[in-house]
Order: sequence, then C-alpha cells, then structure tokens
Amino acid sequence: MPELRKDPIIGRWVIVSIERAKRPSDFKAARPEEEESGQCPFCEGHEKQTPTEIFAIRQADSKKDKPGWDVRVVPSISPKFTIHGGLDRRGIGMYDIMNPIGAHEIIIESPQHLSDISQLPKEKIELIIKVSAERLIDLEKDPRFKYGLLFKNHGLKAGGSKATKHIRSQIIVTPVTPTRVKEELRGSLFYYRYKERCIFCDIIRQELDTETRVVMDTKHIIALAPFASRFPFEIWILPKKHCSDFMNIKKDEINDLAVVLKTVIGKLSKALNNPPYNYMLHTAPFRRDERAGYWTTIKDDYHWHIELTPRITQVAGFEWGSGFYINPTPPEDAAKYLRETEL
Repeated sequence: MPELRKDPIIGRWVIVSIERAKRPSDFKAARPEEEESGQCPFCEGHEKQTPTEIFAIRQADSKKDKPGWDVRVVPSISPKFTIHGGLDRRGIGMYDIMNPIGAHEIIIESPQHLSDISQLPKEKIELIIKVSAERLIDLEKDPRFKYGLLFKNHGLKAGGSKATKHIRSQIIVTPVTPTRVKEELRGSLFYYRYKERCIFCDIIRQELDTETRVVMDTKHIIALAPFASRFPFEIWILPKKHCSDFMNIKKDEINDLAVVLKTVIGKLSKALNNPPYNYMLHTAPFRRDERAGYWTTIKDDYHWHIELTPRITQVAGFEWGSGFYINPTPPEDAAKYLRETEL
C-alpha cells in the first residue's frame, strides 16, 4: 500500500508509493532537448544583445557591457515586476489591487555557452553564489520590496527558454511575501513557539541520525531527500548552522554549497539523463523593522534552504484539486540511488 506522509513544516500531505515504487530508469529522458539555432545573447562578446548590466564580476582591465566577465547580471527583457513607480494599493469593491512593483534580474552564470551549472568548476560556482547574495543585499535596500526569490529553470518542462540553454538563474523581488513562503514561515513559527527550536535544525539532526534520506553531507552543508517529498528525486539543500537569511552566508558555507550544487546536480543529470528541474531559494523576507509577534523571532525560527525539484512527473487534477502530491518514488530510494551514482 502507498503511505500518506505529512510535511512537518506546512502540514501538506503527500502520497508516497512504497510497493510499486518507480525506479530511476523509469524517469530517464528518451533524448536530450534540442536547442533552437541562433546566436546566444548571453555568451561573451554578445553583451550588446542584452540590457545594460546591473552588476558583474569582471577582470580588472575590462569595461561594463564588454567581454572580460565571469558572472554578469542584467535586467530581464520580459520582467514580471517593474522597478519604476509606486505601489498605489487600492480597492475595487471587495478586491485589492496594486501595481507590480519589484525587480526581475537575470544572473548569467558563465561567459561560456554551457547548459548546466554542474559543468562549471567549483570556483566559478562560488562566484555565482556570492553574486546572488550581493544582489539580494542590494535589492533589500528598497523599502518597496518585501521578498527576493532566487530560482533556476533548467529545461523546457521546467520553464526554461526555447531560444538558448545558456546557464543562468533569476531573481524576482516582490512587494509582498509569496504565499508558498508564508506557509513555511507560519509552520516554522508554530513549531518554535511549541518547542523553542528551529524545525529545520531538528530535521537536519534527525536526518543525520538516520542517514537514509541524506544525499550528501559536508562540514557546513547537507543535501537530503525530504521525508514528504512531493516529487521523485526532490532534494533540499540546507546550511547545518542555523541561519534565517541567505544573505548572511559565510565563506566556508559558500565553498561547501558550491561543491554540493555541482555534485548533486551532476548526479541528477547522470542518473536521470539530464532531466528538467527547478531550484528555488527560500530565505527570510526582507526586514527593516521589528513587528509584533512573529517578526521578533524570525531570526531564530526560520532557516534558509534551496529546494531542487526535477520535473519528471506531471501534476494532474487530483493534485490541483486536493493539495495532495503523489510521489511514485520513496525519498529513501532516491537518496540511496543518488549516493551510489558515481560522477
């Protein structure tokens, strides 16, 4: 029989297949996705094909919007939020409206035309992590913004572009805290008020104790398959030392996170034949003043993490209608298979 598993943070239920669990070979893509022909605007030498850069890590003698960069940040050409104007929050009868004020930036992760972050050396991934943190630090300064979401779409089924597979991630900053993040914030607060401990820290301790769902474990970072995984081969990556804000990441954590991202994504690519995937950084909201109740403890009760979800199954009517997810591969099996996958 399948098992019903409850996510301890937000209370979501997941149906996990046990007896008829799907094997990794059942999810392997038949063939790689084809890329449309044409000149890639993100490659070095094509800087004029993108909007002018916001930020870049460059060689000392290079100039803005010219070759000679390692990581480059530009505005999106099709932004979901705009940086100009005011919120103008208003009502139409019972309904609330506001202007989509925020920011939408593209982090171009390499001057080379590579398709996946695991193809980069560890040192280059460290630069990407540093740039991501620096951009969030800068965007937090704008009082109109409440939350910054860093994410990556790899492959067409994960929302990637048809035009180019050039490796990049995105930051979208919003004037409100997203509902998905609020669910975690509320769950974390509830647990902290009850036990006076961070729920993520307790998850890390338990997973290290049992080891069955641990994918990779370094001195500062852990990658694990969550107990109530929504998708086959879903992986969470967390710092072992409690920290609510990704922007406060330390040098040693950056080094380990680069190793974990390179290794885990490389293992997923090999095990599942380069599957489409998303990863999303969940960090604490921007905080400029203390609010009553919850906001006084957010530094203690929340814990930043990255959620990596391969898009190898389809969400259908039951999932959309009920809020349940159906996972045909137990996280224990997925973690074991990835641990044993050699690069």
